[in-house]
Amino acid sequence: MRIGISCYPTFGGSGVVATELAMALATGGDEVHVISYALPSRLSMLCGNLDNPDFSPGPQLYSNLHFHQVGVTHYPLFEYPPYSLALATTMVEVARHQQLDVMHVHYAVPNAVSAVLARQIMAPEPLPVVTTLHGTDITLVGNDPNYLETTRFGIIESDAVTTVSNWLLDMTRNTFGVDKPIEVVPNFIDPSRYERFASRPRRWGAPDERILVHISNFRPVKRVLDVVETFDRIHRRLPSRLLLVGDGPDRAKVEQRCRELGLCDAVTFIGNLPLVEEVLVGADLFFLPSDAESFGLTALEAQACQVPVIGAAAGGLPEVVTDGETGFLLPVGDVDAMAQAALGLLTDRERHQEFGRRARRRAVERFSQDVVVEQYREIYRGVVG
Repeated sequence: MRIGISCYPTFGGSGVVATELAMALATGGDEVHVISYALPSRLSMLCGNLDNPDFSPGPQLYSNLHFHQVGVTHYPLFEYPPYSLALATTMVEVARHQQLDVMHVHYAVPNAVSAVLARQIMAPEPLPVVTTLHGTDITLVGNDPNYLETTRFGIIESDAVTTVSNWLLDMTRNTFGVDKPIEVVPNFIDPSRYERFASRPRRWGAPDERILVHISNFRPVKRVLDVVETFDRIHRRLPSRLLLVGDGPDRAKVEQRCRELGLCDAVTFIGNLPLVEEVLVGADLFFLPSDAESFGLTALEAQACQVPVIGAAAGGLPEVVTDGETGFLLPVGDVDAMAQAALGLLTDRERHQEFGRRARRRAVERFSQDVVVEQYREIYRGVVG
């Protein structure tokens, strides 16, 4: 099939999943056209790793995967350049010239609305629209009164809609009152990609240190300060190092708290990192104490690397992490309980290893790329007719 995929190009979950899906579809023989205002981070990483033997997504990828940049005019009349209209125009141009079978948009605002507009412009030529909802496009941005009605319109007018978790499905119905069919298609991992890194020696920390990892966009909802507070309690008991991957508005607060607690020598700020497996392979625990995760892609990636997860029992994370088997899920904000659970695993080697094995097994059996990508292909076939 010829598939258009529109997404945000950032390190956030929606852009990462969309890019991974594009790569998987192209590797499987589909022709994929990615549309965004900049080259997505994981495609950028791919361009820089063509000669890396540890990153080989398949020979078909390079001829079947194309990127189209959305150009936005900065005219003096526009205080805010109309990106949604420029996006719709680019979608129409790509759909016409590349004869797309379907347009798959990730994130409702404005991608779904732009795709629906593109479909109307294309008429009577067909351009089925599939919309995948990822989280904050429903719970935060789409729920804002400034965007609520247009977000609802984009969902209702899409030919097919998916969410990444059952929790997000319920939130979508409760927030927007839509009763159209919505299918849950979870995020996924490529098991072989993590296996290629499994034999690598650990890059971070001293031999006697436990390595603890958190990956996020450092927004308040991620509760990175809770990660630091939890780590402080662990660090008092065990030689350990915290790797903080990502960047965002709360980074200055987190750095300040590390200074106040005297943890500067034990905490490493890595910044944005496309290949998260570089820090996850060899790690001992992964922290995700967010107020709510629509899915928790980083937790899934950690489990794929045999790393147990300590997180909050909120949002869609319980659909990814099995409490008491692949990690522990505690009440939001309960850093004492999180530290206690973490110490229980870190001081019991046999139990820690068993949790890691279960985590890897669940990631592969439930969230394997081959299974999930085929679900999307079935949806495409359904809307194309």
